[in-house]
Amino acid sequence: MERWFLRNVKVDLDFISKKLGISKLLAKIITNRNIKDLRLIDSFIYPSLKKLHNPRLMKDIELGVSLVKKSIMDGKKIRISGDYDQDGNSAILTLYNGIKRCGGNVDYVIPHRVRDGYGINERIIREAKEDGIHLIITCDNGISAFDAIKLAKDLGIIVVVTDHHDVSFVEGEKGEKEYVLPEADAIINPKRPDCNYPFKALCGAGVAFKFIQVLYEEFGIDVEESYELLEFVAMGTVCDVVDLIDENRIIVKEGLKRINNTQNIGLKALIKATGLEGRKISTYSLGFVLGPSINASGRLDSAEIAVEMFLTQEADLAKQYAEELYRLNEERKGMTEEGLNKVIDQIETGDFIDQKVLVLYEPEAHESIVGIIAGKIKDIYYRPTILLTQSKDENKIKGSGRSIEEYNMFEEISKCKDLLVGFGGHPMAAGLSLDKSNLDNFRERLNGQASLTGEDLLPKVYIDVYLPIEYISFNLVEELKALEPFGKGNPKPLFADKNISIKRGFILGKNQNVLKLLLLTKNGNTIDGLYFGNIDEFENKLTEKFGKDEIDKMYKGIDNQIKMDIVYTPNINEYMGNRTLQVIIQNYR
Repeated sequence: MERWFLRNVKVDLDFISKKLGISKLLAKIITNRNIKDLRLIDSFIYPSLKKLHNPRLMKDIELGVSLVKKSIMDGKKIRISGDYDQDGNSAILTLYNGIKRCGGNVDYVIPHRVRDGYGINERIIREAKEDGIHLIITCDNGISAFDAIKLAKDLGIIVVVTDHHDVSFVEGEKGEKEYVLPEADAIINPKRPDCNYPFKALCGAGVAFKFIQVLYEEFGIDVEESYELLEFVAMGTVCDVVDLIDENRIIVKEGLKRINNTQNIGLKALIKATGLEGRKISTYSLGFVLGPSINASGRLDSAEIAVEMFLTQEADLAKQYAEELYRLNEERKGMTEEGLNKVIDQIETGDFIDQKVLVLYEPEAHESIVGIIAGKIKDIYYRPTILLTQSKDENKIKGSGRSIEEYNMFEEISKCKDLLVGFGGHPMAAGLSLDKSNLDNFRERLNGQASLTGEDLLPKVYIDVYLPIEYISFNLVEELKALEPFGKGNPKPLFADKNISIKRGFILGKNQNVLKLLLLTKNGNTIDGLYFGNIDEFENKLTEKFGKDEIDKMYKGIDNQIKMDIVYTPNINEYMGNRTLQVIIQNYR
């Protein structure tokens, strides 16, 4: 069951339309994404590198850059400490290439997902000391690394943190939040409560990019050179699933231009290995093909494979790395499917189905994929989901959580910090570890304090515009392209029509997994509607409502009584030189 809502943001569409020279339809769709400030709408519809914010507005960035600059000028060793996911990979590449360009003596280290866990740790600090490292700069981590950073300071190492994760806090006696920062020499994170940077939703690579922009300025390097790094930053931005608005939209739009004309040997090899050669790379390509392949190295092997692939100048080596990443991702897919089926079985046969927050323990799930499985479970059951698995310490378990919009996972887990060994994250996702003996208590606490209502736990479909299908045109579809690239914070626009008759239905595809419906418009024409969801479920629902005879008539093209409401996206089908309008059916009732 799901609820449909028609968005109705109260703004002066006529004013926005005239002021920015766009249609009222585009104005409505953009404001439906809660982008109402005229400057932000202008940046959205006319994204430009000139509209990026001044990086010097970020707290501590000038301090951090001055420390790195001095280390470079003095010939001191600099080490980047990154993260093993795509955003961490992109942030490392951004800092490494940027610092190298300025003449820095720099290398990088990435913690091993299984042996080390997330973020900079004491082993990395001690090895840095042994290697004569003068300055460590973190990226996509560090904001919660209190013990590791204290050790670094005790050992005389300068630490600059660049991160984008939520800042840790403790609650005061009156419930007020007291934010806590590690003892680093500089902390660059737009989510610091004392940071006045105007955009808070940068990913880790985005923050690293801002850092390099200031570093380049300090070394007298043209800002245009920093834009060469945007293909890395765009990958991190899409794959870390941050909102594609404001600066992120500019970064991704400009980054995609560069990715589609890339000269990076490693990226070209990966595009070929994943079967994307000759195709236009989109946010979908990044988020669901290239990104998962890059992430696979950090999940099942060493994240250095991906970084080295992007850094190498040897085509044969890049090909070898890319093919290995593709193989690892295929292996990861199989493991994910197996783990998902086990967790679903646990939910269906256990006492979890009525719980508001799913806290699950599957000891055989590989810890590198528990976040992926948690995300899939969240989508299936529309519940905040935390999946835990066995740690290398038999008394401890660790895992990841994925949330729904109505539940701030970071804040809710923060209320249970006394039960945890460690955790970090943001409202929609978290990583954590705890003693196995605390599992039941943790589950009970989270569910006991959750204020989620029954309505909160119903999936919601937000419709942009009620638009009868007879109004769809080629011009409309072309106009909607101005809203690309799509992603979190800027989903594809959804339209709706109701009481539609079906002239005929067909089941298509090699695996018989595509439903094609000839939809009758109110003016007597037809338009193709394609549905890629569960066809058996579709047929069962229609049979319950109209009876099997009517379904048989629909498939035979005989007049039938079936009527349905749909939520759809308009599309153009291009085949053998012919262009026809069609709709992709996202939801029906």
